[in-house]
Amino acid sequence: MVIDLGQMKGIRVDPEARTARAQAGVLLGEMDRETQAFGLAVPAGIVTHTGLAGLTLGGGIGWLQRKHGLTVDQLLSVDVVTAEGELVRASEEENADLFWGLRGGGGNFGIVTEFEFRLNPVGPMVLAGPVMWAMEDSPEVLRFYREWIQEVPEELTTIVTCRRVLPLPSIPEQLHGRHVVVVGCCYAGPIEEGERVLKALRDFGSPLADGCAPMPFVAHQAMLDPGFPHGWWYYIRSCNLAELNDEVVDTMADHGLRIASPVTAFSIFHLGGAVARVGEDEAAFTGRDAGHVLNVIGITRTGEGFDPEREWARGLWSALQPHHQNVYVNFLMDEGEDRIRQAYGPEKYDRLKALKRKYDPDNFFRLNQNIPPD
Repeated sequence: MVIDLGQMKGIRVDPEARTARAQAGVLLGEMDRETQAFGLAVPAGIVTHTGLAGLTLGGGIGWLQRKHGLTVDQLLSVDVVTAEGELVRASEEENADLFWGLRGGGGNFGIVTEFEFRLNPVGPMVLAGPVMWAMEDSPEVLRFYREWIQEVPEELTTIVTCRRVLPLPSIPEQLHGRHVVVVGCCYAGPIEEGERVLKALRDFGSPLADGCAPMPFVAHQAMLDPGFPHGWWYYIRSCNLAELNDEVVDTMADHGLRIASPVTAFSIFHLGGAVARVGEDEAAFTGRDAGHVLNVIGITRTGEGFDPEREWARGLWSALQPHHQNVYVNFLMDEGEDRIRQAYGPEKYDRLKALKRKYDPDNFFRLNQNIPPD
């Protein structure tokens, strides 16, 4: 059975209360469009055609996380249809155990039909965009970056990406196809302050391009869309890292130069800030003490050439295995129960299994990162 909630597109924004209600079929770009009309936002993801529901239930990392936290950190309540067909509401005050599990536990406990979020003041203009260097310079760039981020304010969230340059109109043609290391930036504060914070990064070494500029937040949110369209072939391996030590940096630099596909990439998400201020036990989401989330994606436009990209992704992930912590559940593929247990840790995993026994004892909702009841 397939239950398609894609047509449930309702969004209601209350700008005075700074809250929003969104139905389960809403995409990130659709949510941003409605909330940004009031200079407000829900921190959520980095690709606008991502579904808000799935992203939220797994945690929700993105461009605003260091200032405002994860998507689950904005949740005030959810409406859920259980395996028994009962409609229940979950919040801190009502069915609090279910509310805890839904904030990171994915689709294991029911079908969420509507979300209520807290909104945060953002934009509508932000200082954002990429700074790009040649991949050959990535050891020096990453060593500079790891020291620089120790001092940056929480208003700044950065994502480092290593890839070949896509042939986009916004990028000089002579860079198309070149291996690069890119620091994507989003400063969720006054643009003048952001200019001062980003100056050291933009002045480092010899950047090939600097696309940081004041822009609408909705435009920045769509920046990565061309690199992750529907219909391409994707193979993902992910892990959390405590830090970008020398061995990690050198391994990434070596494998970055080996990227063959014009669309393969790996990204390093900077955590900390508001993400780390929420208690580890306050929600099912796990890994708030990590320094970074690494997401390695072997990509091809068709099935041709996919096997080598998959092996490349496995190779980088395996080479970094001595440095793995846990893993962000939204970046897991079909990797088995041990990896799901790793995403939550043994204590939370046992708590989630108990919750599964209460709300879905027959494991009706099992086509997911499944937490079996037994």
